[in-house]
Amino acid sequence: MADSATLAMQDRGPTVLAVVIALLCVSTGFIVLRLISRMGVVKRVSNDDYAIVIAWLVAFGFSFSVCYGTSVGLGHHEANVAPRDRESLKKAEYAFSVLYNPALMATKTSICLFYLTLSKNHPVFRWSTLATLAAVNVAGLALTFLNILQCRPVGAAFDDPIKPTAKCIDIVTLYLSSAPVNIITDLAILFLPMPILTSIRLPRNEKLILIITFSFGAFIAVVDVVRIAYLESAALARLQNTSGSAASNAEYDYSWIASLSFMWSAVEVHVGIIVACVPGVKPLVTKVFPNLLGRIKQAGELTSNSFYGPGDAQWANLAPKNQGTSIPAPPQSPLSATHIASSRGDSMGMLDFLTTPDTTPAMLQQTETAAAIVGTTRTRTPSLAIFDFVNENQARSMVKLTNKQSYVPLALVTILFFLWGFAYGLLQVLNQQFQTIFGTSAGQAVALHSAYYAAYFFAPLTFGRYIFKKWGFKATFITGLCIYGVGTLVFWPSAVLASFPAFLVSNFIIGLGIATLETAGNPFISLCGSPEYAEVRLNISQGVQAIGSVVSPILAKKVLFRNVLNASSLIDVQWTYLGIALFDVCLALIFYYLPIPEASDDELEEMAERRECVFRRKSAGLPVIYMTLIVGVVAQFCYVGGQESVATYFEQYVAYVEPDSDIGPFNYQAVGHSVFAVGRFITAIAGLLIKPRHVLFLLFVGAIVTSTLAMSFDGYKGVAMIVLVLFFESGIFSLIFAISLHGLGKYTKTGSVLLTAATSGGAIIPAIMWPVVSNHNVRYAFCVVTAVFAFGALMPIYLSISPAAKKQVDPMHSRQNSITGGEMRPTTPNKANRIFSAVVRRKKTSSETTASYLPTCEHVESEGTERRCLRHANGREGVFSCQRIESPSKEQWPG
Repeated sequence: MADSATLAMQDRGPTVLAVVIALLCVSTGFIVLRLISRMGVVKRVSNDDYAIVIAWLVAFGFSFSVCYGTSVGLGHHEANVAPRDRESLKKAEYAFSVLYNPALMATKTSICLFYLTLSKNHPVFRWSTLATLAAVNVAGLALTFLNILQCRPVGAAFDDPIKPTAKCIDIVTLYLSSAPVNIITDLAILFLPMPILTSIRLPRNEKLILIITFSFGAFIAVVDVVRIAYLESAALARLQNTSGSAASNAEYDYSWIASLSFMWSAVEVHVGIIVACVPGVKPLVTKVFPNLLGRIKQAGELTSNSFYGPGDAQWANLAPKNQGTSIPAPPQSPLSATHIASSRGDSMGMLDFLTTPDTTPAMLQQTETAAAIVGTTRTRTPSLAIFDFVNENQARSMVKLTNKQSYVPLALVTILFFLWGFAYGLLQVLNQQFQTIFGTSAGQAVALHSAYYAAYFFAPLTFGRYIFKKWGFKATFITGLCIYGVGTLVFWPSAVLASFPAFLVSNFIIGLGIATLETAGNPFISLCGSPEYAEVRLNISQGVQAIGSVVSPILAKKVLFRNVLNASSLIDVQWTYLGIALFDVCLALIFYYLPIPEASDDELEEMAERRECVFRRKSAGLPVIYMTLIVGVVAQFCYVGGQESVATYFEQYVAYVEPDSDIGPFNYQAVGHSVFAVGRFITAIAGLLIKPRHVLFLLFVGAIVTSTLAMSFDGYKGVAMIVLVLFFESGIFSLIFAISLHGLGKYTKTGSVLLTAATSGGAIIPAIMWPVVSNHNVRYAFCVVTAVFAFGALMPIYLSISPAAKKQVDPMHSRQNSITGGEMRPTTPNKANRIFSAVVRRKKTSSETTASYLPTCEHVESEGTERRCLRHANGREGVFSCQRIESPSKEQWPG
């Protein structure tokens, strides 16, 4: 009975009541100040003001229901809630569960509408804001109706216990499963304006104030995470109760456990309202405290203050101080900034402009004109518009980078390779854990794997291609990282609801993000640097990706998912995925500010035209570059299908051929992944010594032989064969990708899209292999792997029998060596020495810059005859043609 007395004394109600009332008062104060600022100072009320007032009204009803709930038992243990109060408590719980999402939706809508007033000159920012606004409202409305109809019939929500004939959704589970939507929109609202704010030309103190003002949204995300922690505790309590049913609140002490969750929900709503009001209060603060945020007015203070940067003087209406020279101030113009401000009756600085909604076009034009006139005091600085995006360290074109200059961007992008390798390994282990916990079938496990690779077909061919072609590599990287982060957050409802369809969706979204990254990542590595070493660079980066695939399964199995044995422990994994999502967002933000090299279609076409006498040849009636791309797409589809079939059935194969092994299938797979990673680095080294098409042929032959032997061997021999399959298949992907892009010019990005889409073979071939495994056995099913590798091997065969394809894909350094070895056949030793010296000089130049890596002519075909590429006399820059030139006197080195 002592325990009962202790429980009776425990009451969280007063704490919940005090916090909610305090925040309601603070948010009400900010609403009042905002309205005074807009109606009394700015004298203009806009749509975002109406939206925030609606948000406050809904939040008031939400807070009232929470406060009323504390008077009828919220915060008490269920055993201590008076029977007469149970129905009232249920009604209060229903009220704040219904009003929570509309309050958040109205608050975020107000912020997005405010952003739209700043986005008139920035289409990307505008469309991103509209997308966020749509997501907020669609998700908010859906969740609101779901809360209203949480029970069937609706009246059953007020019954305790719920009648057996009624069906109700557990409200805590619903809140927890909808948490990713809140986090995603919170992060979007936080980071969307940052590119504009950090790029605008302002004195640094004002820029800092502006960024801090807009960064208060971080508090919403933090509060949301805290709220989720309490919701998780409530959900775990539900899962751990003996009956596993949510029929009665008393079964898992709902009023006690959920009270803090509802309190933090109220905190989230009111903090959101406060944050939304902060920019709107700025004009009032400036009016009441004019010197609080005023600019520094003395030129000496400006130039001596390190807080300002180059070009900031013009925004303070000052000219920089010259040493030993006095520059008189120009006479005031009728269009000067000071005159314009006085004509309006008050001063509108940049902060006022950004925090004042719907600035009229006349005001915008006046501010632009004033900035232009003030800017004339600095002859080296152009006049600035009100939103001046500055990129002082603009990235160079990747086709003009030297090898030394390409090291840093290559290293940065290789980080992304590690990231998607890491993601792949985590998904593989998580899918296995999901299969174990919820008893999914082998067919469902294949479906999870196929969902991931099916995204490789949709992402590159739809939005991936559009973004890649229109905005380039950096925009594609950022988009891929953001989608990947969204996919990791969608894992939460999958775990909470224990839903197989939700897991399919999360796998598919993560696949969309990784496919988008690969659409730009692989061609970036291939193009950034000397073309003859494209295959080498891509294999090194893919080797780093393979290291991620080695590390993540071990980390997941031994650390992250070690205690994931049931549904409740699966929910704990959400924090791992939250960390990954935040890392993705931060990495996307870092990539935005990094000077990532780009390459336009025109630059790629110009680079290809330097060897148009090679790339314009035909094979089987088609231009050789298109024929090679078609063969490459087919080979890539077959290869990835075979690779993923091996990966999907690896553990099952090991358990079949070596059932009594002490090492275990997982440890064998870790060894196989390690061999796979080492194989890619070995392939990169081999590419320095052997022509890539020859390396590709050897790898395909090895993969075919070992997969065939894996069908026949048992025991350790069978295990050794499947590990060798991983070794031989390791470098094939990179070689196919890099070889297929040779000479595509302005179609290089389209070729990359098609090659990435061909990776969708990983969704189809394992699904084809599954019925073979079911009807026979996994060892026999490796005939499918052998068959697809055999089809893929047609590519190196084609490259070896087609003379045009040979000239297209062979590196220039190997072709130049073949010239000195036989084709030139010089008449004198001295001539041979001169030719060899010329080749060395060209090779040295190639290692310094890609702009001059190619000779402008085909090589000598017979003695006394040469083929030279000459520039047309039609005035078009960079166009060459080939013609045969007879040299009767003596042989000359072409070019």
